[in-house]
Amino acid sequence: MAVHERSGRPEELQIDSELERYFVDVSVSCPYGLDQLAVYHQAMFTSIGDDTLEMFFDRGYRRNGNCIYSMRCPGCRACVPIRVRPEKFRPTRTQRRVRKKNSDLTAGIAPLRMCEENLALLDKYLKTRFPDSKSSAEDYYAGFFISAISRCFEIRYRVDDRLVGVSVVDGSERWLNAVYFYFDPDEAWRSPGVMNILNLMHFCRRNNIGLLYLGYLIRGISSMSYKAAFKPHELLLGGSWKVFSRD
Repeated sequence: MAVHERSGRPEELQIDSELERYFVDVSVSCPYGLDQLAVYHQAMFTSIGDDTLEMFFDRGYRRNGNCIYSMRCPGCRACVPIRVRPEKFRPTRTQRRVRKKNSDLTAGIAPLRMCEENLALLDKYLKTRFPDSKSSAEDYYAGFFISAISRCFEIRYRVDDRLVGVSVVDGSERWLNAVYFYFDPDEAWRSPGVMNILNLMHFCRRNNIGLLYLGYLIRGISSMSYKAAFKPHELLLGGSWKVFSRD
């Protein structure tokens, strides 16, 4: 599909006008705690397929349920889309240590499911990490995770039979999109966010998947900025993906 540059925002590429007409701008307070207005450029879809989803992700869009969105916040470019090519990734010494201290974990692929075990873990995670949030675990699954427009599934991490983390991902033969990751707060010593990305890299390599989309990199916010340590990575800047390596 053709793309063109957005009037007044030449650094951002837009999808073609046939799809663009379904998008609206929605203003809310910043979901990442920055002191400013956030603007979601978003549209709801009933089905769009892997190729169209790939086009959206390649243009820096994200998925929330059946909603596709990008951030169009006035005067702010803090949310920078980041992706990695797993076959080029080489772990750092710190990342290798994280992998070693998680050697007792097992990872299992499962359908996306709003089951009791998952909801209990997500509820514990949300109450610990976001105590002021009004959204429940059920809200996250029903409104954020469950999708009719993507092939969404879970990777469940366990120690013996105990669930300690769940990674929600969209997948295709060419790309993997990290939607959300939650974990047992008592297991924070494991550096679970790093562990999850390392496992997603392994999953991509094992299945010959060329691109792993990691959402937004937001420097200054630790829960988002740690993604920058996975190198080489690519950032969507000025309308094109630019490579950043250790050099």
